[in-house]
Amino acid sequence: MRRLGISLYPQHSTLDEMKHYVQLAHDNGFDRIFTCLMSINNDHERKKLQQINEFAQQLGFAISADIAPNVFAELGLTYKDIAYFKEHYHLAALRLDMGFSGQEEAFMSLDTSNLKIELNISNGTKYVDNILSYQPNKDNIIGCHNFYPRRFTGLSRQHFLATSKQFKAHHIRTAAMISSQHAKYGPWEETEHGLPTLEEHRHLPVTVQVKDLWHTGLIDDCIIGNMFASEEELRALGQLNRQKLELKVVQSAESSILEETVLFKEPHFNRGDVSEYVIRSTQSRVKYKQGDFPAHDTYSLKLGDVTIDNNLDVRYKGELQIALKDMPNAGSSNVVARVVEEEQFLLAHIQPWASFGFTK
Repeated sequence: MRRLGISLYPQHSTLDEMKHYVQLAHDNGFDRIFTCLMSINNDHERKKLQQINEFAQQLGFAISADIAPNVFAELGLTYKDIAYFKEHYHLAALRLDMGFSGQEEAFMSLDTSNLKIELNISNGTKYVDNILSYQPNKDNIIGCHNFYPRRFTGLSRQHFLATSKQFKAHHIRTAAMISSQHAKYGPWEETEHGLPTLEEHRHLPVTVQVKDLWHTGLIDDCIIGNMFASEEELRALGQLNRQKLELKVVQSAESSILEETVLFKEPHFNRGDVSEYVIRSTQSRVKYKQGDFPAHDTYSLKLGDVTIDNNLDVRYKGELQIALKDMPNAGSSNVVARVVEEEQFLLAHIQPWASFGFTK
């Protein structure tokens, strides 16, 4: 099951504000929380974190906290004492922003506290392979990407895919950070440019970021890295289809009831014999072979146009396509909708046989 999460930084908020935020996230289907022990500065902040974590745990949230070896040392603890963090901070996982040698992580995964050990995916080293060579409890090994507050420092798509594949090759649960366009707080200071994992996500709507990450097939959980996301963002994320890519479209005012049925109610998948010009969903032309598709909106096609072939083409009538390039229209393709601009890049990542759908 793919999951959604939020982040909490008690040094920037009151307990009541955070409780409201956690409850709102819970009401919209979120069940993960990320926080940062490395940015806690005093006992007051520590107490607030313990209180909000206890509240969230009672609602069913799994809480992960960023930690590094120096935090253990400051508390007079070693890697053998991880039960302390479960008892005092109600954690389900420790995220090792900077890890140990590999053997320690494996040892931690075997601890009777049963805490998950969350590894940093973004570095791109053989770190995870090294840990696995020490025979850990693999069920307690998970991974999460970094986030990047400074513009132009986020991961490239190529590096993101490569590092995520390292973890997925071992069937390890993965997470990545997405960025609210309304939140302003990070672990250490206010941040005006968000906290995404992927640089290209930095200014995209939060729902588009999640659609992209889930559609790679490499990320299980998406966590909003900055605090506080808006209620509108939380609600929109909670309504996303977690298993299938659904593209947001603007429907043509001229599309018929039958075309609307094909567009929104029929299942779609990209044919295996793919074209570089269009994504083809062909089953509707079989089901609605006897249907009536009068011609309308038959202008030249642009990237993102969604078409259904009309009565002028007897063989292909009823077939749905999405244009991947600008091209002429022979007059037999009705433009029934258009993928919104910010989601058009997703079209290039729809693989052969991949299912997809549409939303308004």
